Amino acid sequence: MEKKKDGFPNEKAIVIPQENLLKIKENPMTRLLHPTDVGYYPHAEGHYRERAEGSPQHILIYCHEGEGWYNIGKGRCTVKKNDFFIIEAGTPHVYAASTSHPWSIYWIHFTGEQSHLFSELFNRTIYIDDSPTARFNDRIQLFNEILVNLEMGYSIENLEYITLCLWYLLGSFRYIPQFREINKPKTQDTIQKVINYMKANLDKQLTLEDMAKSVNYSPTYLSTLFTQKSGMSPINYFNQLKIQKACQLLDFTDKKAKEIAFELAFNDPYYFSKVFTKYMHMSPKEYRMKKKG
Repeated sequence: MEKKKDGFPNEKAIVIPQENLLKIKENPMTRLLHPTDVGYYPHAEGHYRERAEGSPQHILIYCHEGEGWYNIGKGRCTVKKNDFFIIEAGTPHVYAASTSHPWSIYWIHFTGEQSHLFSELFNRTIYIDDSPTARFNDRIQLFNEILVNLEMGYSIENLEYITLCLWYLLGSFRYIPQFREINKPKTQDTIQKVINYMKANLDKQLTLEDMAKSVNYSPTYLSTLFTQKSGMSPINYFNQLKIQKACQLLDFTDKKAKEIAFELAFNDPYYFSKVFTKYMHMSPKEYRMKKKG
């Protein structure tokens, strides 16, 4: 059976002193969510923890390599590379490294007035699939940001900074698709293709059918998908891009509003003025006179 072992080569572990935790609980920025203990155990052979009464804090464990397991009264749950779990505060538990392939783990004990906001992650194993957009290194960097700053001491600036890092770290676990969005190849994104098509055709009167044809979608499906993604219909989005371009022309050229209207395929200057006013809450003339910057 696995046994508790004291110390692992190259381990890191920091426990914030109680004196500082009292200050954290009084600080408006840190009292909502904050760590109490943080660490990294590489190749943690013999690692074993048992708490019959549970922990006063929630415990996040992210398995970077190897395997382990935990039990919260429902039988053993196996934990493998790229899995994570959060044990809710007050939950009796046992967890340990595998005897044959011991895990390397990053771990954080955290609490705070708003720590319950991450309750949907509590007491279950979640696997992070290994995709090109996974950002594993970025997440590990966040763990290290917290560790390195705590190693510099417990100044209020350090404590506030690690709290902000913790929000981001927990967000990266709760909102995995959003965390990965920055690494998605935009050229492969259908909505981005449509937007690029719009921007290349601001001098035309595009229809929904034109936009759908540019990505080989049906107009109905594109409209639904685009609205879900952007919060507005394709035509509304296209009109906003036209008005954005109109603002640039008003700012940086001497062209009259009538000329700009025709350049952006508004055949009726009065209609152009009406649309412009709808979005900008002022006429083209008022916009040009407005001081900016």
